[in-house]
Amino acid sequence: MKPASISAALILALTASASGHFPGAGSFSPVSSAHAQRLPAKLTREQAHAVAAYDAALADFKRVLAERRSQIDANAKLANRPGQEVYLARVKVMSTYKDLTDAIPERIGPPNRFDVPPAYFDKEIEPLIEEYAALFKNMQAPPKFAQASNTPFKDVYDIGRAIGLAQGLDKKTADAAGRISLGIFFAETNGNQNIGNGRSKTYKGSLQTGPKENTNGKRKWNGLKERIAKVAPDVAKRDAKEAARARGIDERYNHWVAVRNGLMNAHADLFAQLPEITKVLPNEIDQMKFFQLIQIVPTPTRAALSSGDFMNYRITSPRVMGYLRNNSMFAFGKKERAKTSATYREILDAMWLFESKFKKAQAKYAELKSGQES
Repeated sequence: MKPASISAALILALTASASGHFPGAGSFSPVSSAHAQRLPAKLTREQAHAVAAYDAALADFKRVLAERRSQIDANAKLANRPGQEVYLARVKVMSTYKDLTDAIPERIGPPNRFDVPPAYFDKEIEPLIEEYAALFKNMQAPPKFAQASNTPFKDVYDIGRAIGLAQGLDKKTADAAGRISLGIFFAETNGNQNIGNGRSKTYKGSLQTGPKENTNGKRKWNGLKERIAKVAPDVAKRDAKEAARARGIDERYNHWVAVRNGLMNAHADLFAQLPEITKVLPNEIDQMKFFQLIQIVPTPTRAALSSGDFMNYRITSPRVMGYLRNNSMFAFGKKERAKTSATYREILDAMWLFESKFKKAQAKYAELKSGQES
């Protein structure tokens, strides 16, 4: 289990694009007129505390954003994990806002452009989240030696599909393996290839793997290469070219090799079980959530699948619950953070922050199948 394995994706999970600079502390007041209209005439002590906690978290979030922007614009040396403080400040804003809307339901505002449930997210802070994503885009930019692909999405689909075929899947089910692979790519990096990780020095690349995971995936791929060559010769030919290209660098910064090794490390053997998995989880989004949980908490997720009652299999381990919270499940608000256990149905439902990523994967898959995307 990897507590920071998908942090790069979660950093981007609130935004579809990142542009522009921080609008400035003076342009965003803690309590706007719209907010004031959604407050009761008289607050209880609990409600007043919730308002104060959110205002303090919001002020701190703005401070951290402005500080990091100033450092980046000045080309100043950043901290070892420059995104961690920014990430935690964003989590606290969402968490205290959920506490606020629990205490004062009237504070739940209109829908936001990021499709986050309004009880967790104040639409008025959208510009701050855009700046948040822009900062991470800078902090996680690929190194100059990174080896990008001109067809990053097709690569992911082709590798996933080839692995499925080599595992004995029929063509239709192997297509599902390719679609799910796209889902993992979007969940890990929002579809950005070769990125670093602002919260970790361990995980990097297009599937955010650590060195051991990359090595393990490479070993497994080498064991599957002969079957890959038989069922997908074009993939085998491309693989030989990319493997040669990646010699001499951290191969996690070669998009093709990083995806190949990442999928082989965590997911390849389960692609062989896709017929069973799709029966348990007929919904495509749930299928992608399942494979993302294999990325985050593989051991209990495999145990849940083997139990014969996946949806009702209950997690009670504090350690596993901690990994889930670190990946934005049951992470926001005192009530959610107080949960000591959860069924897999509850866990899947709590993965709402991933849903926009998986919808992008579905759209990209449709483009690839229709020939619109190279």
